[in-house]
Formats: sequence, structure tokens, C-alpha cells
Amino acid sequence: MSPNKPIPTTQADNKPSGLAYIVGRLHHVLNKRMRDGLAPQGITVAHYTALSVFRVLGTLSNAQLAERTMMSPQSANEMVKTMEAKGWIARAPDPNHGRVIRIGLTDDGLALLQRCDDVVSQVEHAMFPDLSDDERTWLHAQLKSAVRALNLQGI
Repeated sequence: MSPNKPIPTTQADNKPSGLAYIVGRLHHVLNKRMRDGLAPQGITVAHYTALSVFRVLGTLSNAQLAERTMMSPQSANEMVKTMEAKGWIARAPDPNHGRVIRIGLTDDGLALLQRCDDVVSQVEHAMFPDLSDDERTWLHAQLKSAVRALNLQGI
């Protein structure tokens, strides 16, 4: 076979199907569904992610928020300004470190997050409609394990 001649493929194998490709496609579609579902609440996926992180971890510095939401410190800072202006979060000096500002959820931010949880839950259920609770728990553990294996600690 000539090195410049295309390799013949069958109809069944003419689409990428590796795990990384499928996970990437899932991320793309999931992000779109979440954007569409969260937009009527006036919130972005990044905002929802950040508010969710605050709910679980409490107050954080901007640098910690950036790391947990997988964005640059500059992008996290801009997002914090927006969320603070909307009253979803509040900033206060860290009592143990004069230069660090701690950021945390406000009551309004928590109420918004709880309303948005229903939207995200519906998207998650639509993604895997036939999974039992035990299967969802297993899948969740597998996905967390995959993240740890790729050295993205702390999810």
C-alpha cells in the first residue's frame, strides 16, 4: 500500500470512539445543556460551579477559587466581581492573614444555587436516565477516580 493512500474504513469505524473523545463530547454537550438550563436563572455554568464550590468548602481566597474552578486567577477575579455585584457572594479580610481576602456565599447566593440545583439535577438525570442510585454512585466514584489518576487532586 502506498504511504499516501488513505486507509480504508468501514461505516462502523468512521467516527472517533476513544474514551477521551467520548468524554470530551460529553463535556461539550453537558456544558451546553447546563448553559441553556441555567441561563433563565441569570447564571452561567462558571458561576454555578463557583457557588457550588463555596457551598462545599466554605470561604476561599481568589487563588483557591481559581484552582477549584479550573480557571486562571484573573478570570476568577472577574467572576468574583460580577457575583459580588449581584449579591451572591461577599468578600471579607482573612482574620489570620492581612493580605488575603476570603470569599463566601451570601444567603441570596445560596438561594440561587438551590434553585439551580434542580436544573442541574434534571440535566444529570437526562444524561443517564436508566441508572439506578447504586449505579450513579458507582459512576460518580469512577469519574472521581479518573480525575485523581490524572493528577487533578481535590475534587
